[in-house]
Amino acid sequence: MRDPFGRSITYLRVSVTDRCDLRCVYCMAEDMTFLPKAEILSLEELERLCGAFIRLGVRKLRLTGGEPLVRRNIMSLVRGLGRWLGPKDRGWGLDELTLTTNGTQLARYAAELADAGVRRVNVSLDTLDPAKFAAITRWGRLDQVLAGIGAAQEAGLRIKINAVALKGVNDDELDRMVAWCGDEGHDLTIIEVMPMGDIGRQRVDQYLPISMVRAGLKRRWTLEDVDHTTGGPARYVRVRETGGLVGFITPLTHNFCESCNRVRLTCTGTLYMCLGQEDAADLRAPLRQSDDDGLLDRAIHAAIARKPKGHDFVIDRRHAPRSVSRHMSVTGG
Repeated sequence: MRDPFGRSITYLRVSVTDRCDLRCVYCMAEDMTFLPKAEILSLEELERLCGAFIRLGVRKLRLTGGEPLVRRNIMSLVRGLGRWLGPKDRGWGLDELTLTTNGTQLARYAAELADAGVRRVNVSLDTLDPAKFAAITRWGRLDQVLAGIGAAQEAGLRIKINAVALKGVNDDELDRMVAWCGDEGHDLTIIEVMPMGDIGRQRVDQYLPISMVRAGLKRRWTLEDVDHTTGGPARYVRVRETGGLVGFITPLTHNFCESCNRVRLTCTGTLYMCLGQEDAADLRAPLRQSDDDGLLDRAIHAAIARKPKGHDFVIDRRHAPRSVSRHMSVTGG
């Protein structure tokens, strides 16, 4: 699959549910209204859709949410997708199956994930302070997430920590996050807040440019540029003092669109060709209209042909934030 700008689409992110057991202040409003269950695809339908993308060239698949591990019977989907891993006897298949999670359910599922073929997970964790964690997530418990990370380590999963940089909230703690990740053997990615959905407050009040984050880290750490990539938008440096990797995702100060290789599928069968655009394609209709995969394949190709060059995220104190109306939990980050 190639988009109009010659980019090969090899990475699919699948939001298996928009529901979450936390209410992080940069992600959603406290009184969120979630999608009606009647609109959500079954796990079998999601697996068929994912299979179509794999046949058409997707080599990396990430399950996201909301919180993917709160979806009932989610492991049946993980095990089904895990069967696409391994030798590519037919010329297509998955190189990697991964998961982004808030970590609250990892203690329960880590061993099963590893058995199904998952080799690494991304855990969203913005602070190591229990009180601050409860404030950011509105009711989460840090000890529960740390226990999940421990279980994932025991299961042999590699862990990358995703931390959203929040001005006046965790900007004084990023040095500590770098040190902790170095000690624990985790990579760390620091992400600018993204203007997605109505969260009941001004995004500009949360926004901390990654350029300022890097400048702050360089006062304590030696950051060495490296060519490392995980197939996503992060640009990595190695911290000489710890040997660990720190990635930076900059949707606002420096977009990562020129090398975009991914599309996002929601739990309703809606395909978003760009995280920062509203244009989407309905794949639920062709999925349910016929058992003929040709109809579905044509719908996917037609959607990829509309993939835009880049997103339109903007945060500027002089103007209203330019954003998209859907919450991040609908499509994942």
